[in-house]
Amino acid sequence: MALRTPLKAAPAATDIAAATAAGRDVALVPSHLAIIMDGNGRWASHRGLPRLAGHRAGVEAVRRTLRASMESGIAWLTLYAFSSENWRRPAAEVTDLTGLLRHFLRNEVAELDSHGVRLRVIGDRSRFDRDIQVELAAAERRTAGNDRLNLVVALSYGGRAEIVAAARAAAEAARAGTLDPAALDEDAFSALLSTAGIPDPDLIIRTSGEQRLSNFLLWQSAYAELLFLDVLWPDFGATHFAEALAEYNRRERRFGARPA
Repeated sequence: MALRTPLKAAPAATDIAAATAAGRDVALVPSHLAIIMDGNGRWASHRGLPRLAGHRAGVEAVRRTLRASMESGIAWLTLYAFSSENWRRPAAEVTDLTGLLRHFLRNEVAELDSHGVRLRVIGDRSRFDRDIQVELAAAERRTAGNDRLNLVVALSYGGRAEIVAAARAAAEAARAGTLDPAALDEDAFSALLSTAGIPDPDLIIRTSGEQRLSNFLLWQSAYAELLFLDVLWPDFGATHFAEALAEYNRRERRFGARPA
């Protein structure tokens, strides 16, 4: 069940980690939190700023959310950073976004590593320039031994394309005689997805007030709790994070079963 929750924007200087400390009495914390980070462009437009300013402000919200996730004991955090459809945006904006990605890889990975964060990337990275592909792989190798927080970043990612690729892999394996079609169940199919080995999300948050998944984790979200917040991503702060966890704690997750 989705919930549209109107919330006020958090002060820019709010420290999420400090605010979530007050919510440690919450009994249920999602093991895997996924976020559709939406609203950077509108945040900039409302302030008469270029869209790049909104994307830069969104990076600060990512930093706050990483700190909050580690403080809260979340094991997996997946961020929808760049969809396969985002390539259709104006060339200048795509250049700005890939430029921010380069900056992140060259200036932020060392800090992630020092805090025990493991970075994984899902999506079609072949569409990025070669230098970005090389740095993505290097960042994954550098952080591979970390276990404080698993950070999954969806880049050039589309849920439908992921499912089609898995179906194609299954068909090719069946044709090669290495897969018995009768033995293909949900677990076997999941192992063919780019998220193989990653647990399904418990909670998916989308900011900006929009209420859709936008091709994000379509297979994996079958029983995820959905939470839609009326806050633009750059304003996502301590209060929003703490209230999202509190709302998750109020949900009754039945996975299709009826209570006895």
